[in-house]
Amino acid sequence: MNVITTLREKQKAKQIKYDRKILRELSIDILKSRVQEFFGSDRMSGDYFNDVLEEASCDVAIEAFLLGANYSKFGYYGETMEEARNRSSKEEKHLSDTLFNFILYWGKVGDNDMHNESLYYRCEAYIEAWWKDGFEKGEKRRKMRLH
Repeated sequence: MNVITTLREKQKAKQIKYDRKILRELSIDILKSRVQEFFGSDRMSGDYFNDVLEEASCDVAIEAFLLGANYSKFGYYGETMEEARNRSSKEEKHLSDTLFNFILYWGKVGDNDMHNESLYYRCEAYIEAWWKDGFEKGEKRRKMRLH
């Protein structure tokens, strides 16, 4: 008797396999250094918060990296990076909002609107940087036929 598999199961397995391959391009040191680059100037609630911020930022960075890598297939087929980025703008905004709300909730920043606006723009820039890195790495892997 044969096992029946669906197309969705095969697509999901293929996506997981691709994600594992592309994540080999990342290192923990790069993740940590970029968190310090974007959020290092904020000393909100001490060392515990910095550890929590680092962990959450790394999680969101990995998601943004994978998102960019997955959208690199459009770049491979002729779209520019900006066109591909416009396709993923909804998911990218969700990641930015998630990180921003996490920092606001756990950081107890306060009601300083100017600081919150600056923080939101830093979150957007952080997500954008990781998305672009993922896009470039994914496009490079596709050109080298490593996908």
